[in-house]
Amino acid sequence: MRALAVERLRVALGPRLVVDGLDAEIAAGEVVALVGPNGAGKTTLLRALAGLIAPLAGRIAIADREAKAMTPRERAQALAYLPQGGGSHWPLLVARIVELGRLPHRASFAGLSESDRAAIARAAVAADIGDFLERPFDQLSGGERARVLLARALAVEARILLADEPVAALDPAHQLHVMEILRERARGGGAVVVVLHDLVLAARFADRVLLMDRGRIVGCGAPGEVLSLERLARVYGVEAIEIAVEGLRFALPWRRIER
Repeated sequence: MRALAVERLRVALGPRLVVDGLDAEIAAGEVVALVGPNGAGKTTLLRALAGLIAPLAGRIAIADREAKAMTPRERAQALAYLPQGGGSHWPLLVARIVELGRLPHRASFAGLSESDRAAIARAAVAADIGDFLERPFDQLSGGERARVLLARALAVEARILLADEPVAALDPAHQLHVMEILRERARGGGAVVVVLHDLVLAARFADRVLLMDRGRIVGCGAPGEVLSLERLARVYGVEAIEIAVEGLRFALPWRRIER
């Protein structure tokens, strides 16, 4: 089942065209890693999908429904967005931050329902934040804040989850934990699009990889096919080596190519 589709999408930031004629489809039940060098347009693409930037042209469909025909509430129920960064200036308690994930499902000024509380509890357990639910958000470490914001996104329980560099501030154990959470969300029928710079995590956890460069998709398919030594040299400007672990082959960036 197709969860998300993009056709001929063009997005600009001011006078600069950042996403240029992009086509992509994301199926329910898969994790898609969105990779590419800095400035490739990955974050801009996710923000356009989330409805935070209006495209210049093209079409976005959510579960075969035109995104522009959906109300903001309908879009927020169908699609959860986890942005980059830790949001470190909020003095709210962690529990209140996670509750914000239920806003798309609540009537104005309504309290939490039993289903809201259950979704919040599931998200807190999944993100492993139960030990600091009553701590102020702005007193947490960067990694702890990242896990709280992941819990907020998970609490939406949307069909589609867009996550922009969710492991950037985390230690290796929590990086693996977050990727396992995203993998489990897809296993349950959700669709996950995750921006990653760690190509080994992309190769290990993603069903497919979309490789972006200069606003366009320059590779789409299984990680082993897209993340080839030749593509990494051409797109990233790095020399990589191949390693094999448990039957999986990975391209590991090894040294920068002087140009």
